Amino acid sequence: MRHSDKIPNLQESMKMGLAVGLEDGVRTLKGSYIIHLVDSDTGEVLHHSEHSNIVTLDGGVLVMINLASGGTPVPPSQRGITMLAVGTGATGPVLNPDAPDPRQRHLNAEIARKPFSTTVFRNGVGAAVSYPTNVCDFTVTFGVGEAVGPLNEMGLVRSISLNPAVLNPVPATFPAYDPTVDLTLYDILANYTTMGQGTGPIGKPNNSVLTLTWRLSS
Repeated sequence: MRHSDKIPNLQESMKMGLAVGLEDGVRTLKGSYIIHLVDSDTGEVLHHSEHSNIVTLDGGVLVMINLASGGTPVPPSQRGITMLAVGTGATGPVLNPDAPDPRQRHLNAEIARKPFSTTVFRNGVGAAVSYPTNVCDFTVTFGVGEAVGPLNEMGLVRSISLNPAVLNPVPATFPAYDPTVDLTLYDILANYTTMGQGTGPIGKPNNSVLTLTWRLSS
C-alpha cells in the first residue's frame, strides 16, 4: 500500500490520541503535539511520539492582541497563528536539549516554516466538528526534500508575512525578555518546544514525510 493511501486514517487516529480535556474546570491555554515521520518510499514509520509543550509569554500577548482587535479590519499584526516552524538550534546537549522556556521569542536556528494543511476544531470527545470550540488541531506536513535535518525545536508562529520565506523575528536574544517590544511589528512565537530530550534530534531524511499535529486547548 502506498504511503499516500495510508496517511489520512492514520492522521485521524493520531489526532484522536491527544487528550482533549474540555472539562478540567480551570481554563488555561495549553498545547500538545504529535510527531509522525514516515519513509516516503516504503511507508515505514521512522518515528512517532506525543508530547506536551509550553505557551510562551508572547503567546499570551497574541491572545490579547486578538481580543482587543474588536470589529476592525484585521491587518497582519492582528492575525491568529499562521504557520508552524521547525529548526535545529535548541540549546543544551545534543542528546538532551534544554527544556523549552516561555521567554523564547523565535527559534534559534529555523530551517523551515509552512502554513497549516488543516485546522480542525474538536468537541469534548475528540471528534472533529464544523463549529468553533476551545480545542483546535493545527496540522502541517513537510514532504520529501522539505525541512531536512536534525530537528530539535519547533513552534507555532503568527507571521507578519504569509510568505514562508519572509521572516520578521523579534530582535531579542534568549534569555533576555523585554515586555515593551511592540509585537505588532514582528512574527510572534506563540508556542515553543524542544524535541529529543534523552534521545537526540528527530532526524528527517530527504526521502521522508513529516506530519506535525499541534493541539491547542483552553
